[in-house]
Amino acid sequence: MTLAIVLGAILIVLIVILVLSAFKVIPEYERAVFFRIGHLKGAKGPGLLIVLPVIDKITRVSLRTVALAIPVQELVTKDNVTVKVTGVTYYAVRDPIKAVMDVQDYQSATAQVSQVTLLTVLRQFELDALLREREAIGGRLRTLIDAATEPWGVEVTIVEIKDVELPESMRRAMAREAESERERRAKVIHARGELEASESLAQAAGRLEQHPAALQLRTLSTLAEIAVEKNSTIVFPLPFEVMRVFDAMARVLESSVAPPASPLVDDDDQPAAAGATANSGVGDLPSA
Repeated sequence: MTLAIVLGAILIVLIVILVLSAFKVIPEYERAVFFRIGHLKGAKGPGLLIVLPVIDKITRVSLRTVALAIPVQELVTKDNVTVKVTGVTYYAVRDPIKAVMDVQDYQSATAQVSQVTLLTVLRQFELDALLREREAIGGRLRTLIDAATEPWGVEVTIVEIKDVELPESMRRAMAREAESERERRAKVIHARGELEASESLAQAAGRLEQHPAALQLRTLSTLAEIAVEKNSTIVFPLPFEVMRVFDAMARVLESSVAPPASPLVDDDDQPAAAGATANSGVGDLPSA
């Protein structure tokens, strides 16, 4: 009697476990491809799903976008440069039934197609194009990979080239080339600046030549700027018109301060006159 009760209890527990295991909850981002006795019954979900033990079987398929990393691929470009390339493929399942029925493992198949297509396409480009046209190359890769995975119900949304690893010698050569290019641009910009400055100076000289007064004002302004520096000696060239004014002023000053010319006196007559004057004075004295 006791054995029967124990067996009955075990049987009840097993039945409860089987009943509970028959209930499956499918979230919104998944679909369950449903098989009954090996026959396809379609894709179920989301929501509560009853799966009979031994009779029914489901395969869960996620509908979310998956980022699939493409491992390092070594290849030779069109201009015979060996590089190592890594990439990433973003895909999503659009038809769960095809993803389960038409391919054994759609994730592995998508990864293999991405690697092979990456090698095939990148070999057709030169190194410069591979480095500068990544977006265009990624678009071409996406089109080709998506065309291959479409029969499996998988849609490839984005394909990107993550990194291009170059040999060390090629890196040094590209660094020298970039440095030379920067120097060339710097020289061109400097020469262009010199040309623009010379044109501006030529225009300014033409304007000053047409207006002499403006040239004098510019001269005075330059003198004022130099005087601010408190230099002890300033040597500054003056325009010809200013020099003429200074020469005229100097002549006027010299003529105004010169002494008057004295009358010429004969040396022989001067002592005689003096003696005569003396004698005449003595004769006029009264006698004692």
